[in-house]
Amino acid sequence: MTQLDERDGVESTEQAVVAASRGSAAYRADPHPVYACLRESAPVCRLSPPHGVETYLITRYDDAKSALTDPRISKDMYAAMDAYHTIFGDSSIALDDNMLFSDPPKHTRLRRIVNSAFSPRRIESLRPRIQEVTDELLERCSTSEPIDLLSSFAFPLPLIVICELLGIPEGERADMQKWCAVVARTGFSKADKEKLAVAEGSLREYFAELIARRRREPSDDLLGALIRTQDEQGAMTDGELLSTLWVLLFAGHKTTAYLIGNAVLNLLTHRDQLQAVLADPELLPNAIEEIIRYEGSVENATFRHALEDITIRDTTIPKGSLVQVAVASANRDPEKFASPDTFDVRRQGLQSAHLGFGSGPHYCLGAPLARMEMRIALTTLFERFPAIDLAVPPHEAEWLKVPFPAFRGLERLPVALEPSRIGSGDRA
Repeated sequence: MTQLDERDGVESTEQAVVAASRGSAAYRADPHPVYACLRESAPVCRLSPPHGVETYLITRYDDAKSALTDPRISKDMYAAMDAYHTIFGDSSIALDDNMLFSDPPKHTRLRRIVNSAFSPRRIESLRPRIQEVTDELLERCSTSEPIDLLSSFAFPLPLIVICELLGIPEGERADMQKWCAVVARTGFSKADKEKLAVAEGSLREYFAELIARRRREPSDDLLGALIRTQDEQGAMTDGELLSTLWVLLFAGHKTTAYLIGNAVLNLLTHRDQLQAVLADPELLPNAIEEIIRYEGSVENATFRHALEDITIRDTTIPKGSLVQVAVASANRDPEKFASPDTFDVRRQGLQSAHLGFGSGPHYCLGAPLARMEMRIALTTLFERFPAIDLAVPPHEAEWLKVPFPAFRGLERLPVALEPSRIGSGDRA
């Protein structure tokens, strides 16, 4: 697809700005034409989103990468509490007192604590269990009728892994997933905020009870390690511990689940690329990086605001304004990536270039785990079901419709694991 093709349906810069501001249905279904237009004509543009807080959208790669590491652009929610409260309401504050919504030195302190518990050795030790869970989930999937791969496989896999890592009991995970789904899909209306408040209140109560339980009954899981660190060093407040548990759970499964879905969809709609990976499995790690670049699960980076007036490309972002970094747009910037709208599993230099896991101090802590889960999930899926195909035409893929484009993912992914068996009543 050419850059000109990407702009089809976006007739003007004004139209693109309105679509991005309002989260229009067409924009949420396919944001890339809007981003292509804005990169060319308004790479730093003022939006008028439904929450009413002045926001500036950054769409070019160089500007996005700079913004992600610029100390003048803060992630500290307490330094912009009025704006944060307007957007998210009271209920989110207690859950967001973590490293994701903080600046140094607080961010440095919290990140160091989690790093010590979220060690490479602990992550690598999960490999056999991730493979076991993958096999178990696929074994349960029907081959005699189409299935939703998201609900059957892509979501349960990372959810089980992160819950086991944290020490969340199996019988308590269904409620976790239900509450997390409300948080991920909430818009800006009064009704949406009321639903959000209920879900976040339930999460706070649950985590507080779980932490108290783990203090009474010490464990060797990640939560146990964090509690020991807090108790021995006084390194985290109770609120920070609860909020850290939340962000590890939420970020530890949502982004990977959507990424697995995006990967399967794009490999099945680019059969030449899938065949290249199947013929040479050593291509898979690079293919995963290309998937993260081409259709990653993080469309826009999380909450940021300007600590002072900042000028980028002749546009001044006033102090106090929100700064929205369009990761999905940056990853398709032709000034950085040749033929950016082409899905190419052999593309070179990706891991150090794409912004799918962020950049700088806030680079995704869970990137190694996500890559491991992706590699095991895709290898096992395509080895076990080499004939897998979409059960609906590609143009009928349903993308998330939430007005704010935090995630880029599918609502569902209907597939036939073994098309020849559909209707036969057989099971794998």
